[in-house]
Amino acid sequence: MKKFINNVDSVLGESLAGFAAAHGDIALLGEGHKFVRRRHLKAGKVALVSGGGSGHEPLHAGFVGHGMLDAACPGQVFTSPTPDQMLAAAQAVDSGGGVLYIVKNYEGDVMNFEMAAEMAEGAVARVITDDDVAVEKSTWSTGRRGVAGTLVLEKIVGAGAEAGRDLESCRALGARVNDATRSIGVALSSCTVPAAGKPTFELSDSEMEFGVGIHGEPGRRRVPMASARDIAGEMAGAIGTDFGTRRGHCLLLVNGFGGTPAMELYLMYQNLRGVFESEGFTVVRSLVGNYVTSLEMAGCSATVTLLDDELVRLWDAPVHTAALRWGM
Repeated sequence: MKKFINNVDSVLGESLAGFAAAHGDIALLGEGHKFVRRRHLKAGKVALVSGGGSGHEPLHAGFVGHGMLDAACPGQVFTSPTPDQMLAAAQAVDSGGGVLYIVKNYEGDVMNFEMAAEMAEGAVARVITDDDVAVEKSTWSTGRRGVAGTLVLEKIVGAGAEAGRDLESCRALGARVNDATRSIGVALSSCTVPAAGKPTFELSDSEMEFGVGIHGEPGRRRVPMASARDIAGEMAGAIGTDFGTRRGHCLLLVNGFGGTPAMELYLMYQNLRGVFESEGFTVVRSLVGNYVTSLEMAGCSATVTLLDDELVRLWDAPVHTAALRWGM
């Protein structure tokens, strides 16, 4: 294992300290490094709190700031944060509008955020993301996994909260975005969790994992390596089939898993966009890059969110975080 670390046990704490030092104009570390919070809170606004295991950076801490999250709770690598982290984060950022927990559909995350909501004294609501079309049940989830579509939901609901929507309106908006979003991923290599010291799974040079999860969970099947055009065709086919007859204007997010260069991600975007548009989707907004990663895994995911005029406006609304910035 070759990684830039001092000690396996201190990786997360040192990384969070570095994040806070680099982005101190946007975010602060909470007491005991339990959470990352927005530096400048807005009185009366619904507070958005998310989180999950580390190793997916910039998700979630990189999306703390104006127009997105008010706090993010980082767990250990690929491990859910604890209820006390989530409760502390909610208490720190609730400025009178209540708290909306945004939760990826993994059993540990769902259980711990539910416990935190039960312990909370103020108004709390929850929205769960489950955009992965690859499998209905996986290593860590009952039902579909929440993956890169979580970013889209955090951005759109974050804009709604910034504009003054109340807690129930933000929750309903989140559910609406989740219903309009589908994702699927493909891995070309595994990743190595520092504490494990070895790859999560093995792939030969001639294989890829189609439908892989963001923790390296198995996908639909292991298949022979193919051309980018063929891979894009199968990814787009899986998403299009899951949407059924629903088509229209959409956002296309091509997300890297951490080990694939931008050149290849843009190549995949070009191929994916061509297939989607031939199938009746009209791509009106795009995002390409490493946003929901799996440590150093090589591979990418495709996410499509169907958009109407309101969702386009909310996507375009100003945002200022460590990982997303526009309109300000």
